[in-house]
Amino acid sequence: MTPSKDVPAYINIRGAIVELVSTARETAARSVNALMTASYWEIGRRIVEAEQKGKRRAGYGEQLIERLSVDLTLQFGRGFSADNLERMRRFFTLYPMAAISATPSRKSIENTIGKKQIKTSKVANTELSLLRIAEMFPLPWSAYVQLLGVQNPSAREFYQTQALSGGWSVRQLTRQIDSQFYERTALSRNKVTMLRNGAIAKPDDAITPEEAIKDPYVLEFLALKDEYSESQLEEALITQLEGFLLELGDDFAFIGRQKRLRLDDTWFRVDLVFFHRVLR
Repeated sequence: MTPSKDVPAYINIRGAIVELVSTARETAARSVNALMTASYWEIGRRIVEAEQKGKRRAGYGEQLIERLSVDLTLQFGRGFSADNLERMRRFFTLYPMAAISATPSRKSIENTIGKKQIKTSKVANTELSLLRIAEMFPLPWSAYVQLLGVQNPSAREFYQTQALSGGWSVRQLTRQIDSQFYERTALSRNKVTMLRNGAIAKPDDAITPEEAIKDPYVLEFLALKDEYSESQLEEALITQLEGFLLELGDDFAFIGRQKRLRLDDTWFRVDLVFFHRVLR
């Protein structure tokens, strides 16, 4: 048993480790989102440039997106449907920022070591370019997806500005767009109060690092599967537990799953219930 004098020391090191892991997870979620957003902006830029080169051919843009969707889906899985590629294309058209395609760092490299060596380090330059692009888009990709659905440019800029200044989560941004916060603020006689109240987050607005990583867009980008349901996971656990219980002996019994139990005046639903016939 741990001596009482060691308890404060243990609490300190546990707290420090919890803080470290939490910070690392938050940083990982932000990094994945930033590179995903930068990649999608770059894909949109390349699609637009390809469309412009084939502008004399009727329907070239639609044909290009359909073909890319088929090929990219075969190679990378979900996340590259025609609708998503069209969303990336529109993302670039709404946020062109052509200066990003030729970053100062890349220009300096070209002047220093020449184009021949640039070709040999193509991967490094691509990563550098994506990092530079990522700096221009501080919101997660899910937030930009919501902003793309706002047709009014002034409203879209308003929501983006408020999301950045107020540190809105995607849920908060979605809620404000759905409630027409821009229109209500424009009609209000006391806009300062409206903005102040709008910046207050609700309990359901918070998003944990785990939820950020499990964002469907992130899972698609990382080619991770999220098709399993809680019941399927529970079924898999029971299958594994069956052999384990047999090894424990005949005294253990599996009672059932999703059992309702009452403690005082509150009902609870227990996922898995076991019983030991000797110990009761």
